[in-house]
Amino acid sequence: MTIDQNQTMKILTTEQTRAADAYTIEHEPISSINLMERAATQCAQWLIKQYDKGIPFSIFCGVGNNGGDGLVIARLLKSEGYKVEVLIVEFSKNYSADFRINLTRLKEDNIRPLYLTESKNEFNIVDQSVIIDAIFGSGLSKPIGGFITGVVDQINKSNNDVVAIDMPSGLFAESNINNDKKNIVKANYTLTFQQPKLTMLFPENYIYVGDFEVLDIGLHPQFLKEVESKKIYFTKEIAQSILHHRQKFSHKGTYGHALIIAGSKGKMGAAVLSAKACLRSGVGLLTTHVPKSGVEIIQTSVPEAMCIEDDGVDFLCSLGAVEQFSAIGIGPGIGKEQATQNVLKLLIQSSTKPLVIDADALNILSENKTWLAFLPEGSILTPHPKEFERLVGKWSNDEERLELQQEFAFVNKIYVILKGANTSIACPDQMIYFNSSGNAGMATGGSGDVLTGVITGLLAQGYQPKDAALMGVYLHGVAGDIAKENLDENAMIAGDILHYLPMAFGWLKN
Repeated sequence: MTIDQNQTMKILTTEQTRAADAYTIEHEPISSINLMERAATQCAQWLIKQYDKGIPFSIFCGVGNNGGDGLVIARLLKSEGYKVEVLIVEFSKNYSADFRINLTRLKEDNIRPLYLTESKNEFNIVDQSVIIDAIFGSGLSKPIGGFITGVVDQINKSNNDVVAIDMPSGLFAESNINNDKKNIVKANYTLTFQQPKLTMLFPENYIYVGDFEVLDIGLHPQFLKEVESKKIYFTKEIAQSILHHRQKFSHKGTYGHALIIAGSKGKMGAAVLSAKACLRSGVGLLTTHVPKSGVEIIQTSVPEAMCIEDDGVDFLCSLGAVEQFSAIGIGPGIGKEQATQNVLKLLIQSSTKPLVIDADALNILSENKTWLAFLPEGSILTPHPKEFERLVGKWSNDEERLELQQEFAFVNKIYVILKGANTSIACPDQMIYFNSSGNAGMATGGSGDVLTGVITGLLAQGYQPKDAALMGVYLHGVAGDIAKENLDENAMIAGDILHYLPMAFGWLKN
């Protein structure tokens, strides 16, 4: 199924973002000053919902359009009864036109800003105020210098909440390899416009970005539809467009027959979690392949699944016929015994359908890299960062890691799901999708086994490998988010994700 381009949230470069603004101004049409008003209004509305009227705001504005956003926010908050203080970080006398207009409007509302300059830059931050960072936006292309570094340092040393507008000042929207990260605002929240910037999705930048919120500022839909991007932020709208719906006159055979090859002595829990998740994904039939010592466990814990008993007692050492299965997942809890490695090798050699490969199966692959060339095209690998490092080697930063992931998927004609916050899914055509669901409570043993089961089940039902990977990751994250709402992320376990999978499907249909 083709993903609806009208529903995609494309991750744009800085140049593309400028072009989107220009296209909107020309074709909506709307003046740039009114587009700024619209964007800042979205920010102000978010802030009003987040903070009550007893909390003052300290708003730091540069002299470009990001600062103009800050001036509008100050004016809108004051009109709602908030106490606001505006500090203009005057790094240049060359004000943008829209900044200048909003500065006049600010003064007409009797808000008198404090100017911070190279020669006069001392200030105090109001106790308990919320700091709004509107100094620099996504257009910044060189590291912060001069007196602004002191401003940033004082903001970062405060104990106040910091909300960045569009981007934390000092952080580049794309590559930060040549940036000076000592001089970047550390925000608790970032309110970004229309789509997340690539840099926000890298774990190493969370210290600056905090939790980000994407605000729809009404950029022209025609531009967003036609602009090309290899990077997509995967949202509910896209998931809904690829979700399969069950037919009234159908039967268990309609929804595929999955095989989960999993488990070894002491690790049968992984097999149970994966099998249950596969069933909860909607698969018609499930067979598990486990060692002799795990048969009673799996048949007692997962009565809905059939079971193949391996020749091995404590670990896998044989592989039967696999042609009859619609999809096969392998890896959870299998260990790395030599006989088990041979099972994986034989499976790769004999399977004509894409495989789902996780956990110990990935670790076996990392020790036998020549096998990668024989993986069935379209197979789905689901490593966490350490497993991925074993496959491709070390990286210096998250940008390099993403490039390695993209290249690995392209060269091997497979899908690579690198698990973590904003899980990234690299495709053989070099597209990268970043997941928008999930939370830190999912960082717990067994969570990946659940994901393997879900993806295998979706693949068995006839989802194309790309859709199975994307939908599996997204549903898995949604189930985790529902678990967080009902429990607490500090106490979540993998079984909670499994428990809320049915509710995740229900939520997606609404």
